[in-house]
Amino acid sequence: MLRTTVRKRPFTITGIDRSDYMAKDSERAIAFYRDVLGLELQSLAPDNSGGEFELADGSTFGLWVSSDAAMPFQPSNGVLFAVDDLEAAASALEARGIAIITRLETPVCNMALINDTEGNVVTLHKRKTAAHRPPA
Repeated sequence: MLRTTVRKRPFTITGIDRSDYMAKDSERAIAFYRDVLGLELQSLAPDNSGGEFELADGSTFGLWVSSDAAMPFQPSNGVLFAVDDLEAAASALEARGIAIITRLETPVCNMALINDTEGNVVTLHKRKTAAHRPPA
């Protein structure tokens, strides 16, 4: 059981400013997120090791190639991109030949999972409105 203690905290986490995925090929990965998912490239690293996309909510998503043996490439699966219409998003991706790995429904959301060009799992996520959630 999680114990909570009421106390004054020295700081508060207010959100996530940036989330990153690793890429094997930054040009290929950037093209996927820009051209397929429609994200707008905000900045490109001068050495072409990656780039950042700013999202409508002010958060940032980055793609980076590691040249450090201490941090070799490994695929990730933690990014959930909020979409306004999950069915339209899934249909548009399937029309481009991108397979939906799986669809999931939880009491609070619906999701469609795909792979990017680097082997990372990308989740398209749509929260349910309060009227469509089961009672607590």
